[in-house]
This record gives sequence, structure tokens and C-alpha cells, in this order.
Amino acid sequence: MKRMLSVLLLLLAVACGGENTPPRVDVPGAPKDAKTRVLETGAAVMQDKTPLSMINIYMDGFHFYSGDLAGQMEAHHYCTKVNEDLTQCVIFDGNGESARLMGVEYIVSAKLFATLPPDEKKLWHSHRYEVKSGALIAPGIPDLAEHEFMEKLVSTYGKTWHTWHTDRATPLPTGIPQLMAGFTADGQLRPELLAARDARFGVRTAEKRQQRADIADTPVDPQADTGLRPDAPQLQLGTGTHHH
Repeated sequence: MKRMLSVLLLLLAVACGGENTPPRVDVPGAPKDAKTRVLETGAAVMQDKTPLSMINIYMDGFHFYSGDLAGQMEAHHYCTKVNEDLTQCVIFDGNGESARLMGVEYIVSAKLFATLPPDEKKLWHSHRYEVKSGALIAPGIPDLAEHEFMEKLVSTYGKTWHTWHTDRATPLPTGIPQLMAGFTADGQLRPELLAARDARFGVRTAEKRQQRADIADTPVDPQADTGLRPDAPQLQLGTGTHHH
């Protein structure tokens, strides 16, 4: 408990580590007019936004399209812990006022993941490599606090859907959602993406890897991490009538 209180005090003493990544695309449409801005100001003061106020975790990492390792992008996660076994995140392509909402990710503990049927497990990716390699960071908090957070995250699994493919210069959220995958080994993530992220946040992934060497190297369920397999799951645009 004493250690956790120390971490909390450190968290309260540091900045958020954001607003250094602009969105990837310009969006067509007229600028906000004065009436809209007045309405927004009133809504900000008068409306309750409890679900949004519960978002208190910021993580920065990388995804690729399931079945397409070449389709890689940085992803800014803003998350809420529902409980110790479930976290829910909204994902943006940047961390400033104009960031585009790209998708969502659900994160479950190894305990909950073990209860899922085999076909469902194929849709999830592990976080072990992302944590141990240093590719996943929690910007703006001290190394001690980040280390504690990553200790909890290393054994978890995520299911991620992107609904706006701004990495492909799509100016509007057109097309169908795509299942995303996580990196599992060295040599998969494009080094220029990692270097650009590190420069913006003033971090060194290699140092993160060294700092996290003591985090338990947890086993990964072999039914997860299907994004690089020949039968990688992915949504395809279908035709015809569907009955639900």
C-alpha cells in the first residue's frame, strides 16, 4: 500500500505527456461557426459526461491490420478500467484537440481470456511483447509508475477494431471496421514509426526494454495473435441480405 501511495503522489506531480502528435488527415467540411462554439461552451458547462470523466489512462503504442503486416500505425489509447480484469479504450490518431477517433480496444486479463471460446480467442492479441519491448508506453508519468502499470498489463489480451483508417489518408470514416493485431517479435514494427514516436515523446524504447527486463515473461495463449497467420481473421465487405 505504501508503494502504491508513493506512485499515486508521483502521478499527481507530473504532466500528461500529450499534445505532440497531430492528426493524419484533413477533414472536409466547413469550420465551426460562432453558434456552434457557443452551444459547445454551454454544453461543456451544463451537461454531465461521467463516462468520459472516467477515462484516466493514456497509452501510446502501435497496431497493424490483421492479415497485413505492412499496414502499421501509431495508436493513442485513452482508457477506463472497468475492474481489475477489464479495461475499455477509445483510440485516436493523435493526442491534440483535432485528433481523429480511429476505433476501440477492449483489454481483458489472462483469467477472463481463458474463458473465451477458441473462435473468439482468434480475434485477440497479446500484450507481452509490446510491454517487454518498450514499444507500449504510458506518456507523462514517472518510470516507476509506468513500470507498475506495465506489470499489470503484460499478461493481458486486447481486441481492437479501427473504424477510421487515417493511416491510409482516408479523409472520412468510410469502409468497414478492420480487426487490428499487435506485434509479437523484433523486426515486425517499422523502425521509422518507432523512432518518430520516441522523438516526439522524448523517450528511448531501448531503455524502456531494459527497465522492464524484470517484468515476468508470461506465457501467451497459442490461440491468440493470429494476425500473421495464413488464416488471419478480417472483416470483408459482403453482398446480399443478412438477417440477424
